[in-house]
Amino acid sequence: MRLHTRLVFTALFSSLVLSACGTRQAPVASEAPAASAARSGPDTQTATSRDGSYQGEITGTARPGSRFAQLRIGMDMQETQALLGRAPDRLHTYESGKRWIPFYFGNDARRMQVLYRGEGCLIFTGGNVWGSAGGDLIGIHHDASGACYQP
Repeated sequence: MRLHTRLVFTALFSSLVLSACGTRQAPVASEAPAASAARSGPDTQTATSRDGSYQGEITGTARPGSRFAQLRIGMDMQETQALLGRAPDRLHTYESGKRWIPFYFGNDARRMQVLYRGEGCLIFTGGNVWGSAGGDLIGIHHDASGACYQP
């Protein structure tokens, strides 16, 4: 019985220490998208969301007068689709590193990347680990060639 109690105490203590070590409460989508971190360069800039709660990333330069130039970090998916006047040509979702943070309840555990041919790529938060929430624009990649899309 004493061994069982010791094992339970050790497991409980270990889980408390591990959960306290690696978690920090930050704005929901404050970290740069994993796919664009490798492409960061001189034409990449950070931008604050419209409500000021997180930072997003903008890569490249939009064509003057294009609808893509009117996009802003922090817009939701419906807003961007209405502004662009069409649905994306391709899309896929993937897990972000935040998916594996114990007790992370933010909306950035998954991400969605969409391609608008002739314009570029957008990255949205894809929701929490249960699939709810998400849909905030966190990355804009101006790239008419579509090379920004990496499924």
